[in-house]
Amino acid sequence: MASVKTYNSRLVTVALGTHSVTGFADDSFITVEPLGDGVTSKSGCDGEVARAVDPNEQYSVKITLLQTSSSNAFLQAQYNADKTNGDGAFPILIKDLKGNFVFSADAAWVVKPPSRAYGKETNNREWELQTGQATVNEGTY
Repeated sequence: MASVKTYNSRLVTVALGTHSVTGFADDSFITVEPLGDGVTSKSGCDGEVARAVDPNEQYSVKITLLQTSSSNAFLQAQYNADKTNGDGAFPILIKDLKGNFVFSADAAWVVKPPSRAYGKETNNREWELQTGQATVNEGTY
């Protein structure tokens, strides 16, 4: 018998240092992507294959927030601190409490502030962070 699994976006949490992120966008709101090449390979003229494991364990994390989210001010303040005196780094923890996905890094920082659009309706802000060495534990889905 096939099992049924349930995803609940309310059970995805993000902590940036002691700040708990709130005000996520209404669609995709977190993207986690490795910055390294993973495992690459080359094939020689005689067909021999050589593989290389990239040691880069850095990640890019994109967090999309509502225009009205108070987390925008936190991220802007961290960016400003980094530009002023280099003190804008913070630990990051992302957890899917239902699916058991866990992403963490001891150091993350804001790459640059997001573009800002204003109109009749509210808009989203996409923040790009980068991390130092990070760990990823995949969950059940």
